[in-house]
Amino acid sequence: MLMTLVDGVPDAGVPADDRGLTYGDGVFRTMAMHGGRVSRWSLQYAKLASDCVVLGIQPPAGEALLQDIRAIAARAQDCSLRITVTRGSGGRGYAGPENPRPRRIVSASPLPAHPVEWASAGVTVRLCALRLSEQPALAGIKHLNRLENVLARAEWDDPAIAEGLLQDTAGNIIEGTRCNVFIVENGMLVTPDLSRCGVSGVTRELVMASAARHGLRCSVETVSRRRLESAAEVMLVNSLIGVWPVAAFGALRWREFPVATLVRKWLDAFDHPAV
Repeated sequence: MLMTLVDGVPDAGVPADDRGLTYGDGVFRTMAMHGGRVSRWSLQYAKLASDCVVLGIQPPAGEALLQDIRAIAARAQDCSLRITVTRGSGGRGYAGPENPRPRRIVSASPLPAHPVEWASAGVTVRLCALRLSEQPALAGIKHLNRLENVLARAEWDDPAIAEGLLQDTAGNIIEGTRCNVFIVENGMLVTPDLSRCGVSGVTRELVMASAARHGLRCSVETVSRRRLESAAEVMLVNSLIGVWPVAAFGALRWREFPVATLVRKWLDAFDHPAV
């Protein structure tokens, strides 16, 4: 870890009674900083605040987070940022404190070192054995209980496998352990329905908005394993990697990625200023 601020205080500790630690009672977002600037900040903050509202947590002020980000930028110009918001400290029991004081934690770590060719030549993915449980009240948000992702990621240790795909209890593809998924089918983009489980990321939303801008139909639908396997293209997206086309999944191979290449260009040109 390069630096951590807790409520704006550098390298401060988090109390043992913080509800994010004791109950996973909070949300987080991860994003990239390049040259001391975070691109698409307004979208990242809007999603963070929206996720807080779902849990009934008062979102931190945007300016307070920007001050934290500037403090980190003074020390680390290029890094991965994680913003965590918890309900704050609380006593024993699931009932929250009467007057909660939400806690914000902003940390910086080195950017992940992935092979550069993955972005153009594509990646190898596997199917995880773990199935995602369904909880519509939490679906779409990035809450702090990520044990399903932790267990799924522990299923393999082959560095050549970039990601694992997660299914719901019915066997439909939902997401990767850290990415959202798109397939290309009949000349259109399709991304899995996340109304019952899964995390809706900022980059997923950007891809859908960019497709609408450029006249490419994009639909949110149920994506079965068979449907993914028969797709013309499969791609993974998140705020750190951008877009990775999938080149291999089991015995299947994809060698051309025209839509993924187009989506990457759209994201690179998306007009949202950095801060």
